[in-house]
Amino acid sequence: MPRTPSLRVRLFGLILGPLLLMALVLGYWRYQVAHDTAEELFDRSLLSAALAISRDVAVSGGDALQPSTRELIGDAAGGEVFYHATGPGGIYVTGYAYPPVNGGPTVEDRYAPRIFTSLYRGEPVHVLQVTERVTIDNLTGDATATVWQRTEDRNAFANQLAVRAAGLIGALLTTLAVVVWFGVQVGLRPLLDLQDAIATRSPDDLSVIRRPVPVEVRGIVRTLNRLFGQVQGSLDAHQEFISNAAHQLRNPAAAVQSMAEALRDADSPDERSRRLRELVEAARASARIANQLLSLERLRHGSADGHGEPIDLCELVREACAAAGPAVLEAGVEFELMTPPQDCTVRGEPVFLAEAIKNLIDNALRHGGTALTRITVKIGCTDGSTTVTVADDGVGLTPTDSNAAFSRFSQLSPASGSGLGLAIAQSVARHHGGSLRIDPVARGASLTLALPACADAPAARDA
Repeated sequence: MPRTPSLRVRLFGLILGPLLLMALVLGYWRYQVAHDTAEELFDRSLLSAALAISRDVAVSGGDALQPSTRELIGDAAGGEVFYHATGPGGIYVTGYAYPPVNGGPTVEDRYAPRIFTSLYRGEPVHVLQVTERVTIDNLTGDATATVWQRTEDRNAFANQLAVRAAGLIGALLTTLAVVVWFGVQVGLRPLLDLQDAIATRSPDDLSVIRRPVPVEVRGIVRTLNRLFGQVQGSLDAHQEFISNAAHQLRNPAAAVQSMAEALRDADSPDERSRRLRELVEAARASARIANQLLSLERLRHGSADGHGEPIDLCELVREACAAAGPAVLEAGVEFELMTPPQDCTVRGEPVFLAEAIKNLIDNALRHGGTALTRITVKIGCTDGSTTVTVADDGVGLTPTDSNAAFSRFSQLSPASGSGLGLAIAQSVARHHGGSLRIDPVARGASLTLALPACADAPAARDA
């Protein structure tokens, strides 16, 4: 079975994953902002240096730069600053020789600051050039100050700023990850406490969980409580079934033992023969009760609900009547089967359906009383439903007797049998999505087993 990550790891990933993605996006954005901001600051620094150099050239007449200007050039951010100054007529005044040349288009406003990139001694540089109108020793003309920095130095400084910002974001993300990890652990503590509480229960303790839990877990607790209730109900039903089965099997088992002992002590062949017949009859009754109990238990687990093989109900009822017929006729009771002209097809389990029909016939025979003279089995087939009705003219049975008649181990009047026949028939009906009912009749009893008709039932047969 594949292993799945713990809830703690999943929550940690779900919370931290989007934050990590957001941190990456924010880090990239912060890098771009840092780079652009650094470029703007570097250009402003170069502009300040160029203006200061141009001022000193005009003030000193081209002799030297003031100490404040040299300090400004030395403290400029973005790396070492190079400069070159010319006076009126393009005369070299001060700075480095051979400044970088602007290979780009000429700017219309010659007195506006010009920023461009070029090469200086084989290295790319960022250049800012300022031209001003100045007068030096009664000579008036344009003085040009050119300052530049290595592009590599500027990028390194910008990258350093970006790395510091990324480090700050990483530290914050790490701190947040630690907080989330332990926060999830604390948040899941009620679940772990609930697990411990359930683990300490004994196998027999299926009582309702009343432990306070967070709102998000209440649905799980309600489901567990409902499951515990269903399991407890199933266990109670099993216990009741075992108790009833033990009670019902005790008398037949005792009767078989008693008859076996009587057979052993029989004085004459005639008595021995009589005792033997009684023993066989008691053994058959005991086997029938056991089979009925097993049928009830099998029906209690699972539900067909229309599943199973298509069955010709008329043929099935004929076979059930043929099996029950000898006992009915031996009791001196008339037995009649009435079938419709068309086929009646249902979907289900033939063993269970045959058992239900036999139980209905056996119930009429056993509980019909001394007035019983006739048992009729009638099959009805209408659109969407098929019915099997077992009617007799014996002791009456009304719909108000349904609860007692269909209860297990229950009988309306003392008679032979276990009281399981109608309970089994009703379980079979429900098992197949149908029902068993007691019909209101003027005389005797009439029980109808209703089943849903099979959708692919064949057409009417020849009469």
